Amino acid sequence: MDTGILILRLLVGLLVAGHGVQKISSHLGGKGLEGGTEEFRADGFRGGALTALAAGGGQIGSGLLLAAGLLTPLAATGTVGVMTVALTVKRHNGLWVQNDGYEYPLVLIGTAVALAAAGPGAWSLDAALGLTPYPLWWAALALVAGLGSGLLARLVLHRAPAAPPIAER
Repeated sequence: MDTGILILRLLVGLLVAGHGVQKISSHLGGKGLEGGTEEFRADGFRGGALTALAAGGGQIGSGLLLAAGLLTPLAATGTVGVMTVALTVKRHNGLWVQNDGYEYPLVLIGTAVALAAAGPGAWSLDAALGLTPYPLWWAALALVAGLGSGLLARLVLHRAPAAPPIAER
C-alpha cells in the first residue's frame, strides 16, 4: 500500500506543482508571468501579476508538499483550494475535459482529499518526522478549508460580468 500511495503522491503532487510553474514562468511550456496574468484576466479575475503569482505559488507549494508527503493535510488543503478556483472557472463548460470542463480539477480535489484521509504512507517526510498518522478528521478539514478558501478567492478576485449595453436590455 505504501508504494501505491507514494506513486500517487508523486504523480499528483508534481503535476500540481508543474501546473503552478507554468503559471509564472516559461518552464514546462508555460507562457511566463505575463501569460499567467493574461490567463487570469481572460478568465475574469482582477489582480494581474499578483493573482498569477499567488495561484502559481500556491500550486507549486502545495504540490511539492504533497509529493514529499510533508504536512499532508496542509498540502491537500492548498491543492483543494487552487483546484476549486479552477473548477469554478471551467464549470460552465460541463464536466468533461475535452470540452474544457472541470473533470481534471475535480480528480485532483478528490485525490488530494483521499491522500489526506489515507495518510502519506511510510515513505514520506511526515512519517520520517513522526507526524503520522493524522486523524481522519484532518481530511474533512482539508476539504472544507480548501473549498472555502477557493470559493473565497473566487468571490474576492473575480470581476462581475459587465452589464449589457442599455440598447440590449
